[in-house]
Amino acid sequence: MNRIDVQRAVQSPTQAGSANSGARLDRLPISWFHWHLLLLIGSGLFLDAFDIYLQSGVLATLVKSGWSTLHSNAAFISSTLVGMWLGSLIGGYVGDKYGRRAAYQFNLALFGVASIAAVFAPSMTWLIAIRFVMGVGLGAELVIGYGTLTEFVPTKARGRFGALLALLTNLSVTATGLVGYWAIPAFGWRAMFAIVGLGAIGIWALRKSMPESPRWLEAQGRHAEADALLNAIEARYTNLPPADTAKPVAVVAKAPYRALFAPKLLSRTCLTMLMGAVNQTVLYGLIAWFPTFLVKQGIAVTSTLGYTAVMGLGTPIGCVIGILLTDRAGRRDSIVAALVLEAVFAGCYPFMQSPVALMLVGGAIMMCSAWITSLAFAVYIPELFPTELRMRGSALSAAVGRLSSAGAQIAIVVMFGLGGIIGVSGFLVVLIVLQIVALLVWGVNTRSRSLEELAPEAVDEADGSANSAANRATTPLQDAR
Repeated sequence: MNRIDVQRAVQSPTQAGSANSGARLDRLPISWFHWHLLLLIGSGLFLDAFDIYLQSGVLATLVKSGWSTLHSNAAFISSTLVGMWLGSLIGGYVGDKYGRRAAYQFNLALFGVASIAAVFAPSMTWLIAIRFVMGVGLGAELVIGYGTLTEFVPTKARGRFGALLALLTNLSVTATGLVGYWAIPAFGWRAMFAIVGLGAIGIWALRKSMPESPRWLEAQGRHAEADALLNAIEARYTNLPPADTAKPVAVVAKAPYRALFAPKLLSRTCLTMLMGAVNQTVLYGLIAWFPTFLVKQGIAVTSTLGYTAVMGLGTPIGCVIGILLTDRAGRRDSIVAALVLEAVFAGCYPFMQSPVALMLVGGAIMMCSAWITSLAFAVYIPELFPTELRMRGSALSAAVGRLSSAGAQIAIVVMFGLGGIIGVSGFLVVLIVLQIVALLVWGVNTRSRSLEELAPEAVDEADGSANSAANRATTPLQDAR
């Protein structure tokens, strides 16, 4: 039967079978329970990013020692990107099908065990193959982590916690450089993979006690399990206010992948794919090329590395700005503001002549990129999809971004040949402006709204007919636009 069979109903929490997960989670005061979840999820994402960023130091060492070549290094990077692309798609499917906790633990174990295997790789060919497996786990971990935290944190603090999670993740950039500076000369490149592998296994053991998402359980119709879990969470508190019985409760029969492209979700799906493509293109199409551009502007290679390090200070600053603004100004408006600044700085960059000006403008671009990333991928994109499609929607955005980052390298070379640094900057500014327009047209204001209130109306069947309601009366959720 070729149709999308998705049913969403608004039920009172007094109705039989409803755990009212969203309203009960949203009325909880912020406590150690939430901070503990942030640390458990954040530690996994920190290691995930650490594993991604360690490749620059490791690959340089491998070439210098003769263990690898430039072509082999390129294959190593490509296997990472392809693995992460595939992992994003797999992780989204597993997270929606089998649960957030199960998917998260499997992904962490996958890249942790693969990292341990990399320690014993007998050749570069084996290391490249193992790196692909690591990439699958890494790509899935990023998608599941942000979406999982979103479903636990109350509405009033959801943005701030998501941005904090992004900050923890981005701290790995500095940590990788410091650890590599100490560990590689002392113990060799294999030590970097050992650190990640052992750390991942330790965090995996700690996260065995992490609960499943009550929202996901209820979306699967497992109301008794959701209610029992919520009772256990609420037992940590005293004098809780009553849950808001007016808030909608979603009841889902089935949500196939193609539901992402049904009329009620199509604009959101297109928006998030565009956001993934543009942000990853800017990230890898400008920021990753900063050292090369500096050299082209007449700055010595030795100085270039120092300038790039100084520019990198913009990353934590951008994350902190995201933390401060997300629950005040809202996600959509904050992202638009960051994009406007990013377009201005990217347009100005080619015309900077002094080293100080280059560092300041380059650092400002990195600040804006981190600001956008901390809000878009950690908070905003997961909010735009209903519970039963949240991981797959987020995964699709990430997967499109991965593909775009690979294609960006070719586009940057072409634009640089046509118009130099000005051509590259102009190309990226056009993409940034396109994303601004898309956010203003399709974007949804998510601040101070529960995830249930943000869910679009019932997804229509592919043929446009009304969903079957033979066994239940349904009232479509109102589209929160």
